[in-house]
Amino acid sequence: MRTSQKAIAGLGLLATAASAIALMASPHGVSSARAEAPKAGGPARVDDFLLADQNLFGRQLYWMRQDKAVVLVTYASGDKQLHADAQALMALRAAYAGKGVEMMAVDSRLGDRRDPVIADAKAAGLADMPILFDYEQLVGEELGVTRAAEVIVIDPRGWTIAYRGPVDGAKPAIDALVAGQKVALTSVEARGELIAFPERAKAATFAQISYAKTIAPMVEAKCVTCHQPGGIGPMPLTSYEQVKGFSPMIREVIRTHRMPPFEPDETVGQWKDDGRLSPQQMKTLVHWIDAGAPRGSGEDPLKKIDFKAPEWPLGKPDKIVEIPTMKVPASGVIDYQYPSVKNVMTEGRWLKASAFVVNDRQAVHHILSGVAPSDTPAGETVAGSPFTTLLQGYVPGVGYQKMAQDSGLWIPSGSGLAFQAHYTTYGKATVENTKLGLYFYPKGEEPKYPRRTFGIFDFSIEIPAGEADHKEVAYIEFPKDAVVYAFTPHSHKRGVAANVSIRYPDGKEEMLLAMPRYDFNWQWDYVLAKPLNVPAGSKIITRWVYDNSTRNPGNPDPTKTVYWGEQSFEEMLAVYIHYHWAGETAKAPRDDYDKLMQANLMLDVMDDNMDGKLEYSELKGGPQSPGTMLKKYFALIDTDHDGSIDAKELAAAMKLLPKRGGGRAAASSAAPVQPAPAATPTAGGR
Repeated sequence: MRTSQKAIAGLGLLATAASAIALMASPHGVSSARAEAPKAGGPARVDDFLLADQNLFGRQLYWMRQDKAVVLVTYASGDKQLHADAQALMALRAAYAGKGVEMMAVDSRLGDRRDPVIADAKAAGLADMPILFDYEQLVGEELGVTRAAEVIVIDPRGWTIAYRGPVDGAKPAIDALVAGQKVALTSVEARGELIAFPERAKAATFAQISYAKTIAPMVEAKCVTCHQPGGIGPMPLTSYEQVKGFSPMIREVIRTHRMPPFEPDETVGQWKDDGRLSPQQMKTLVHWIDAGAPRGSGEDPLKKIDFKAPEWPLGKPDKIVEIPTMKVPASGVIDYQYPSVKNVMTEGRWLKASAFVVNDRQAVHHILSGVAPSDTPAGETVAGSPFTTLLQGYVPGVGYQKMAQDSGLWIPSGSGLAFQAHYTTYGKATVENTKLGLYFYPKGEEPKYPRRTFGIFDFSIEIPAGEADHKEVAYIEFPKDAVVYAFTPHSHKRGVAANVSIRYPDGKEEMLLAMPRYDFNWQWDYVLAKPLNVPAGSKIITRWVYDNSTRNPGNPDPTKTVYWGEQSFEEMLAVYIHYHWAGETAKAPRDDYDKLMQANLMLDVMDDNMDGKLEYSELKGGPQSPGTMLKKYFALIDTDHDGSIDAKELAAAMKLLPKRGGGRAAASSAAPVQPAPAATPTAGGR
């Protein structure tokens, strides 16, 4: 969605182209802490949590509210009892398959890591069971875990615990819950090895955590940016009374990794502008709340500050552009709008950053901005893409974008700006008056590189009705050496997890970004702490998981099979790659390389098995999707009759397609393709 749009059609073919646990030095280092002796019993109920499993998929407890029972198994790599119980555990899981029983393992042991645990689970015969990683031990602490190989049976009707103990005693409780009966807690000591929880021994000191010296500075640094008057947070957190009043919610959003909102998994990649709490901060804040959120001594530092969110988070812009007002009705579906503003630029400048001020965030799905063609009348709304060059955009979340890696975009003198605006109704009529702020490089200064953005778009996605774990994959192959420095993933309400990896020409694959729980409401540019050198022939791959079931609380309609579409109740698969070509500069761009990569897009995004060809079974999607149309003419396009369409055959077919006439007004808005290259000035052009 941060790109311009056009369409190619012919033969009906629509061709369109994504603690800390500060165990001393390492946040997840091996601990020498000694495990305490087990304690009888445990908590009667469990609060919500979200943890990533061994496949980097986020599993949230309260999303399992429709199940009859949730069964957790405490895991520790190499535990002899767990290995001995493996056959019984997998038999238990198999016995309740399809009966509304969710069974997962939770690994809270300090030092356990994904790859060794995967190997251990395979050796034990537990490879098919989801294993959730509780790196901060907050879930294990809440559950009262002391040993490995403990089975904890949870009743989702009230999130109460019905049984905890060895696997051989779990079946009666599960049977009763499946039958809809109420079950009193039965607790039997587990037989696995002890698991150390160092913070548990410090529980008596949690009430001594200083609000004034520890908690308030943490809230100011990590929370108040959004949770202040004029901020985007739903409530302010600018005093002790407010922090304490919302403390149960604060604890919940920490355990579910929702706040502060930054979605990459903590074990994959390093990022600039990572605003998350550290593991130690997470534990300190939760433990302070567990102790009753005591006020303690000292003045309230938050009350000394006159909090007020600035209108422009990056400071006053060099230029402010008001987007034509949009009246959004209370209901109905609104087509994309394409307003424009004429003669914005009195001189050519290099764009460094942008920010949007949106007065009604509920009504705005996204807004893209771009350099308008010179013939676009001011204020006109055109039916199709108005961009010659994509600039930057707004999506739910932070609201501003800074160009990373010393990059920029040139906006020529005399240019107007055009916008692609997607408004959504939410039951209340409103008027949206959006402003765009532009920040330029100082006069006479230029960036090192032209900013390039390429989107991996899979228009052939097809998500069956009711399916809770639907997977899609797409990729793009880089034709030349490049330097990648950021990613922007995008889907709609059914997208629940995503990752991005690189497969080098030698076949080695490396995970770059993992998002165990994608949240449509928080869409970011994830900027790599260290830019990535991408050799020619490498593939950037994105894999997505969609939940089109009733389990997903954001699902607009679980009864419908969903295809690619621009509205929020439809779906998208997109990852935007921000990069520059190796060796190019702002003065000497290589726009021709972008054209080479664009030529591969249609094949790459539909090539699910990544073998460089399109097989008949890979062609899918909605009635007007490229996959569906290719399927219709498969026999004609497959000229060598080998049962697949290769790049040459696809290119040959595309050359035969007549162009759809009519200029911008005839261009389709159903599927975006790549933006035109930035118009880079010559040395004397400024």
